[in-house]
Amino acid sequence: MAGHSQFKNIMHRKGRQDAARSKLFSKLSKEITVAAKMGVADPDMNPRLRLAVNNARAQSMPKDNIQRAINRAADAGGDDYEEIRYEGYGPGGVAVIVEALTDNRNRTASNVRSIFSKAGGTLGETGSVGFMFERVGEIVYGADAGDADTVMMAAIEAGAEDVESDESGHTIYCAFEDIGEVSAALESALGEAESVNPIWKPSVPAPVDGEKGESLFKLVANLEDDDDVQNVYTNVEMSDEDMERLAG
Repeated sequence: MAGHSQFKNIMHRKGRQDAARSKLFSKLSKEITVAAKMGVADPDMNPRLRLAVNNARAQSMPKDNIQRAINRAADAGGDDYEEIRYEGYGPGGVAVIVEALTDNRNRTASNVRSIFSKAGGTLGETGSVGFMFERVGEIVYGADAGDADTVMMAAIEAGAEDVESDESGHTIYCAFEDIGEVSAALESALGEAESVNPIWKPSVPAPVDGEKGESLFKLVANLEDDDDVQNVYTNVEMSDEDMERLAG
């Protein structure tokens, strides 16, 4: 899904330029707190918490902020977040999956539905587009991790299933259940990754033109700007020309 990967890279590049760091830290903190609540508050004994902490460190989140997020998991009076997945269609019939962590299901559902509606999309039932995606592990490295051949060889030896490389870096995919083992092997070979996450990878692409792609970009940006939304996935596929225009 090269088109999807390029679209996501554009979103991330623009996000780093435009998004407030405090908003990013808030999302990372929420994931750390939820991960700590679901298991023990020790990253060495809680794989999900370990991934959340490593991702926060990769974004230069201060150590004190990370520890406070872990400590909040033990606070009986703290927020109790619920994991919710929304599915729907955006401009051009592109499938969209939205993952949220919320302490108010009604508020989040209303906000997500409104964002879809304003973009000309429709929010569907859970499972309405999920069959077009695969649940896999995604491990991201910057371009400084090595050239495409070096990263490919390391990924193969680590047991990964696929690698996509471009000028911005490398995205490595593995089976969902192998994410811990593969990421550990890659860390030994290439150093610490920029991020390690379970994701929804599209298996059925939705080709769209530049105009629809721009509308979809706005939809995804508005979803990601919502405080309750953690991740957004699409199955968009666009031409290189349209991608370059969107990136500009």
